[in-house]
Amino acid sequence: MVRAEGWTAWNAPVAEEVAALMETRATIGVTGLATMGRNLARNIARHGHTVAVHNRTTSRMTSLVEQFGDEGDFVGAETIEDFVAAIQKPRAIIVMVKAGAPTDAVIDELVPLLDEGDIVVDAGNAYFADTRRREKALSDKGIHFVGMGVSGGEEGALNGPSIMVGGSDHAYERLAPVVESIAAQVDGTPCAAHLGPDAAGHFVKMVHNGIEYADMQLIAESFDLLRSVLGLEPAQIADVFREWNEGDLESFLIEMTADVLAHTDSSTGKPFVDVVGDAAEQKGTGRWTVQSALDLGVPVTGIAEATFARSLSGHTSQRAAVRETFADLAELDPATQRDVDRDAFVDDVRAALYASKIVAYAQGFDQLAAGSKEHGWDLDLGEVATIWRGGCIIRARFLDRIKEAYAAEPGLETLLTAPWFADAIGNGVQAWRRVVAVSAERGVPAPAFASSLAYFDGLRRDRLPAALIQALRDNFGAHTYTRTDREGTFHTDWAGDRAESSPA
Repeated sequence: MVRAEGWTAWNAPVAEEVAALMETRATIGVTGLATMGRNLARNIARHGHTVAVHNRTTSRMTSLVEQFGDEGDFVGAETIEDFVAAIQKPRAIIVMVKAGAPTDAVIDELVPLLDEGDIVVDAGNAYFADTRRREKALSDKGIHFVGMGVSGGEEGALNGPSIMVGGSDHAYERLAPVVESIAAQVDGTPCAAHLGPDAAGHFVKMVHNGIEYADMQLIAESFDLLRSVLGLEPAQIADVFREWNEGDLESFLIEMTADVLAHTDSSTGKPFVDVVGDAAEQKGTGRWTVQSALDLGVPVTGIAEATFARSLSGHTSQRAAVRETFADLAELDPATQRDVDRDAFVDDVRAALYASKIVAYAQGFDQLAAGSKEHGWDLDLGEVATIWRGGCIIRARFLDRIKEAYAAEPGLETLLTAPWFADAIGNGVQAWRRVVAVSAERGVPAPAFASSLAYFDGLRRDRLPAALIQALRDNFGAHTYTRTDREGTFHTDWAGDRAESSPA
């Protein structure tokens, strides 16, 4: 075992020294010291907590203790047995490894060494259904399992993330002094909370990432439209985003976009964005969000389009084949295109981005509400908005507005009807329509803009063509239908005399 305290670090050469060191137990443990785990352990130590650290590859542990022992108190353990023994009871152990089988492997290694009442925390991006399974399995053994969403990337892990905790009250009571101290702070409030039992934390983190997918896609479409329609260079578009970041669109992602677009590649002298491959990757959280929404029957169209847009970008051979086949369509007929004023179009794109962003958050919060009802989590949606205000990737000025909306009306049907958001969309809807129209005329794909507008128009329509769909379903499959003029469920004998009946 290696201990680092203040500016000193030493190896304990004999069993007696190891035993003596173990008398001063760590507040909490972290196993898995890749970038996120390493930074989270440093954050914990910086806030006055003694943290036990362990990694399957011992060199990562010793490197952490040697390089950053001056940041706080670390207890480094070479074996999993020494690691567990070094932590105060009831033990709290954060697992920071890859989702799936690697997480299960670490849990299986830990469980035989733990006592009743100990706590295992999965702080990775786990699928919430896996978290529910693990929570039940460990609960049967008297061990508390916590799914803890951590957002903010490696910088957030080190300097203050947003932390979404799901699990038992007992577990959070033990974890609260640590997680609330290391989380980002906004207006004196930690961006960390106990959101509900079992997988509530990981579910909220999953939806957070789904909204992040939509947010990034909308930003990318805005960039593409400004460049393709107006011919602006990335550095000029960076200036546009900097200006937008001074207003209602102020957010971490808008700020970061301006930074990326202003960057010049050192080896070619080209705008950096032009030398980056245009096939966007994904780790699965957006896909999980869409799959869960389908199961819950919640239309998260903006998130879905953003996820599919990433998939499409990766189909490079199909893209090349279609580009070659339709090469003669590359030059669009100018007669079909409206004139576009530069300043007016920039303002229109800003308004469309803001309105579509509101839709993405509204859909995400709809999914949170549906998941909470389905799984009995009793999520406080205003609290979710509160802890997303700092540390996380989607932190933005208007999260305060979401918090206020749910405080004013806890049972809010949709964020779109909250007065402030309704005004924002009402003021921007014509610009939104113009942007979608221009994207279609110029052949610039804007699936997230278009689907968000269609979602809004679908909600506001008095009658939808779904009536025809239901009539067709009854025709080919006797699936029945309801009527607008009387109660009940009905079926028409389409293959016979077309008489209507009301099946029992």
